Amino acid sequence: MMLWTVFIMPAFAVSKRLFLSLFLWLFIQTPANATVFSVNNPVVHPIGNAYVLTAQINYPLTPRVIEALQNGVPITFLQEFRLIDAMPILGSFWQWETTLWESTLSYELRYHALSEQYIVESLDTHEQQNFPSLSGALKALGDINALSLPPEYTEDTENLILEIRSGLDLNALPTPMRPGALISDKWQLTSPWVQAVWL
Repeated sequence: MMLWTVFIMPAFAVSKRLFLSLFLWLFIQTPANATVFSVNNPVVHPIGNAYVLTAQINYPLTPRVIEALQNGVPITFLQEFRLIDAMPILGSFWQWETTLWESTLSYELRYHALSEQYIVESLDTHEQQNFPSLSGALKALGDINALSLPPEYTEDTENLILEIRSGLDLNALPTPMRPGALISDKWQLTSPWVQAVWL
């Protein structure tokens, strides 16, 4: 009986250590090692009395997302924008921020197996574009070209901040896929908020 206890205790300790290591690996991974979307070169240009945004969003998809896409699962991308009035209170040390305007553009990416085409559809305007390659579809999806900002908030741009980020809408996935996607780093691809440069 004593021998059985001696052999079981180390096995239990090893199992406990293995479980703890697996838990830490799954839930405490550093964002630096993760694949995420990135917003590049966001610039606000004046055009007449209005302002427009140009930017390029890089969409590096994980193998898990690509596999789902090629198996007929539509993937929804969100592009989020917010215009902030940042009023300095203590010089450059502290500022009072008020969100003046928020907007989200939604795009659905699908793969059509029969035609071997990738389809990008704006869920706001229902306009569609077809592409023979995934890379071409993702590049077009990430091109923000002359997006108009609301003129009622851009009369005085001195303290304005425009922030952009992009991610996947995991709630748009088929119901059986959502729980797994919500806890998997293979689907957590949202970029950080990035500030645009005003010209």
